[in-house]
Amino acid sequence: MAVLQKMRERFGVVISIIIALSLLYFIAPMDDLMTLFGKPQNVGEIAGTGISYEDFQNELNTFTTINEITTGSSAQNDQTQKQIQNAAWQSLLDRYMFFKNCNAAGIHVSDAEVADLLAGEHISPMIAQNPLFADENGVFSADRVREINRMAEDDATLKTYWNYLKNSIRTQQYYSKYAALFTLTSIENPVTLADAVAVGNTTADIELVTIPYGYSRDTTITVSASEIKSYYKAHEKDFKQSASRDIEYVVFEVKPSQKDVAQTEKSINDVLDEFGQADNMKSFLLKNSDRAYSEYWYRKGELKTVCPEVDEFAFSGAKGVSPVYKNGDSFFAARVMKSANVPDSVYVKHILFQGTDAKKDAESVLEQLKKKPSQFATLAAEYSADKNSAADGELGNIGWMTQTYMIPGLESVITAKVGVPYITKSQYGTHIVLVTKTTKPVAKKQVAVLEKTVLASKETFNSFYAQANKFSTIANGTYEGYLSAVDSLGVYSHKQNKVLESTSTYGSIDQARELTRWVFDAKKNKASNVITVNNNYFFVAAVKDIHKEGVAPLKDVTLMIQNKLYTDKRNEKKTAEVAAQTAGMSLEQIAENYNVSVSNRADISFSPTSAAAVEPALLGALLKAEIGAVSGPVKGNQAVYMFKLTRRDQGAFFTEDDAKSFTSQKAQYSTQMLMPVMEEAAGVVDNRARYF
Repeated sequence: MAVLQKMRERFGVVISIIIALSLLYFIAPMDDLMTLFGKPQNVGEIAGTGISYEDFQNELNTFTTINEITTGSSAQNDQTQKQIQNAAWQSLLDRYMFFKNCNAAGIHVSDAEVADLLAGEHISPMIAQNPLFADENGVFSADRVREINRMAEDDATLKTYWNYLKNSIRTQQYYSKYAALFTLTSIENPVTLADAVAVGNTTADIELVTIPYGYSRDTTITVSASEIKSYYKAHEKDFKQSASRDIEYVVFEVKPSQKDVAQTEKSINDVLDEFGQADNMKSFLLKNSDRAYSEYWYRKGELKTVCPEVDEFAFSGAKGVSPVYKNGDSFFAARVMKSANVPDSVYVKHILFQGTDAKKDAESVLEQLKKKPSQFATLAAEYSADKNSAADGELGNIGWMTQTYMIPGLESVITAKVGVPYITKSQYGTHIVLVTKTTKPVAKKQVAVLEKTVLASKETFNSFYAQANKFSTIANGTYEGYLSAVDSLGVYSHKQNKVLESTSTYGSIDQARELTRWVFDAKKNKASNVITVNNNYFFVAAVKDIHKEGVAPLKDVTLMIQNKLYTDKRNEKKTAEVAAQTAGMSLEQIAENYNVSVSNRADISFSPTSAAAVEPALLGALLKAEIGAVSGPVKGNQAVYMFKLTRRDQGAFFTEDDAKSFTSQKAQYSTQMLMPVMEEAAGVVDNRARYF
């Protein structure tokens, strides 16, 4: 219990997913759908291996289990689910693609290496930074690693987590070695290294004239159809696209009516008297409120996130039940149950008893404690089922606890009397608990909050559905009909192009997978029936166009190519004109001729870490320019440049180590680009979006 609890309290996040995603160098970032004949399609394909729904689900189950172990909860929000799914998919990519590529390159990770990374001389950060393997002083302990390894043999949950860590460390080592192929072979030779240092230490001052290309279109420049076609053929790889759809949709959001608001306000007022008299508040709120009763001790200000007026009432000294307040879509009322000076943190010791005689054994040991309070650690060593709680080097010490990070069942320790042991129960068993010290108590309240959220009634729900259904009826399954429905009903039509199979968000509406599935099943110019999303939105959509996976057809990219070729021709023409018109001119004359000014740029650096402030073409021209002479024109991306170099000096701020580091960074960046290349070479097909 205490082994993993320590880790959960320290992190309070999805540790497993962070580990799974952060260790990889190359990572950028359920509906049970069945196909014909009742058999699921493949979720994907990796290097010729079909990944069935069952294969992926098994991998998903593994990562879900790890998440539950590390967080202590099976609850998952959408973000967590997506992280788990991505980690599971990456695990399969590693198994069927990356590891094979590593082995083909002569890269292997032995069991001895893994053992060394676990508890040897080269401890993995995944182990060294994990609180599970820290001693009583919070310092990493190899002995602790070996202890956990031994414990894992008899603890199925701990064994699952331990095996996961070992596999993750092995994977990390594979990635490290593969990346090293690029970073370690990227060291500059002496000549190029010396050149890089020399250039990196160069600084310059210039006088600059910037001549814009202009915003009006030059009608004398033409781009022919044959030029567009030639460019398209020469750059087909630049126009690869994923399968996507261009769609239009209308959405009817179910919103409570004024009648619904009035009914909700009436419902909270109807139980207000009972709320003020209820003896069993937990039971009352369970039956009458959208918010359960909490024994949390609130500081002033902590209830503002619920409702500012509730917080103000709770700490005003008022008695009884508060007035009814409205905040957002909910009505609230409050009743102060208890007031006391309560600490934020308490230092807790415990002795855990398990088994059929747990209560009897606890009562017996408690009597011994009352006689010899100083023997707590000794009694914990003899009787406690928890042999791992040993904060500050003393067995039985859980350590400092807060309300936020509290073992369920031990909430009473917050208000327990210091130095007085008592018995309580939790999901882990029966505890003798002793609070030995606390932080300074402050004024706090236990507050019962009665909450009624305004929801759309069945009548309201049906009225919005009727509107959506009317639209769908007019559309009659066609895009033409869809447009007619938009005109006749006067509703707004949303346009969303390049919808991917992974798309789940439309505007501000998330989790709209049902809509995406219909879009990809539908044919061009078809309109949908009513599609319900999140029980709160009614969509009717129409498919305007279908884009198949592969190279985009010429008609789809003609305008893009035309604009690029036009820009290239315009820039060339403008540069040639400047060259012809400025021959023999001073910078001042050039500036006057183009109605611009001469600017001064000082201390321009050629270091790769700062050179991005100047256009590359201009920066390159500065290296070769003659001091004092008018130079140019330089064809830049944003403008044509004329300049005079007034100073160029060598410094000593950019070292060989800087040059090597920059080269290594470039190499590492290159490795990040390899994963997409690997996936393309392996013919990776990712169909997860159809199922999850």
